[in-house]
Amino acid sequence: MLKLTWYSAKLFFKGKLIRDTGYFYKQYALGFFIGLLLLVGLSKMEVNLALAITVSSLVTGMLMPFLFKDIKM
Repeated sequence: MLKLTWYSAKLFFKGKLIRDTGYFYKQYALGFFIGLLLLVGLSKMEVNLALAITVSSLVTGMLMPFLFKDIKM
């Protein structure tokens, strides 16, 4: 398992793991900004900071697999 992780990390840093890196970065940025907007929105509503971080992290974490479902490796 460790060899597989190491091999995947080497391919990722060489730029050969993901076929369409532009699409990957676009989807990643979309998920990041949705999470950021949710965090800022919850903090502006004067919700407890720990709760705002927890909720935005959970929503962003549940959103990422949906955004990355079409990524070709």
